[in-house]
Amino acid sequence: MKATAMAHPIQGLVKYHGMRDDIRRLPYHDSISVCTAPSHTRTTVEFSMEYDEDTFVVDGEELEGRAAERVEAVVEKARDRSDAAHTVYPVRLESENSFPTNVGLGSSSSGFAAAAMALAEAAELDADRGTISTIARVGSASAARAVTGAFSQLHTGLNDEDCRSKRIPSDLHEDLKIVIGLVPYHKETEDAHDEAADSHMFQARNAHIHGQLAEMRDALRNDDFDRAFELAEHDSLSLAATTMTGPEGWVYWQPATLAVFNTVRELREEEDIPVYFSTDTGASVYVNTTEEHVDRVEEAVADCGVSTTVWDVGGPARLLDEDKHLF
Repeated sequence: MKATAMAHPIQGLVKYHGMRDDIRRLPYHDSISVCTAPSHTRTTVEFSMEYDEDTFVVDGEELEGRAAERVEAVVEKARDRSDAAHTVYPVRLESENSFPTNVGLGSSSSGFAAAAMALAEAAELDADRGTISTIARVGSASAARAVTGAFSQLHTGLNDEDCRSKRIPSDLHEDLKIVIGLVPYHKETEDAHDEAADSHMFQARNAHIHGQLAEMRDALRNDDFDRAFELAEHDSLSLAATTMTGPEGWVYWQPATLAVFNTVRELREEEDIPVYFSTDTGASVYVNTTEEHVDRVEEAVADCGVSTTVWDVGGPARLLDEDKHLF
């Protein structure tokens, strides 16, 4: 009745934007990401008759409103798949994040992935990660990729058999270092997805995204660092163009974000360092480089006036031992 799981957040490489189905969270097209470690979310769930109602707590704060509704959707999907009698009892779900949230670093991906993994165990589903990715997906489409970990692709579709995540084999994790340029600026990713299709850039993005996905898969399979992360950099610009041309004109980037962009390009052009920037729907920046150059890159990014940390590639969501429960 009780289980604890951990998952790593994702950096989008070819990102999805907009939903063809907001309830089941079915995106318009495929997406590819890489999980980042040691950043993680740890989540414990327990079904028990001792609880009065379903309760969800993240970083010590009980969720309400839309945030609680998204978690409830994941819980109910796990319940619907389960034959275990105890899943009719109320559930308590509690999560802790090891990294800043709501600043464009993918906390919803690791949060819902860890929740889905723990729920699958507590509800006795005996499900593989592909199936668990469909449970995580109803909380956040990016969470599906956090379930399978490392370099993963979420395939679009109109049902759970098609719209699930799958790993992409690659050895790029052996040399990839991700310098995080933290720009603490509040954002709401759901708002951007809700109005994505209303941008005049949306159809143009959809027209070219399939070629980008094919290029990214090929670059990852062939361990082509420069091609993979140049594609990720360009996709970040494409995503932002669509976001900024929606009805609300969302602009997430801040002056520090642009300063990091410029620094990355200077390092690449003037010092011949393999380094590329990437952003999701937020102001913080992922700066992708190699182990050989990571110290120089981190120094240069820090000179932009942002706090930095270095992350590696993270694996799939996984269950933790019983002695690591949050409650």
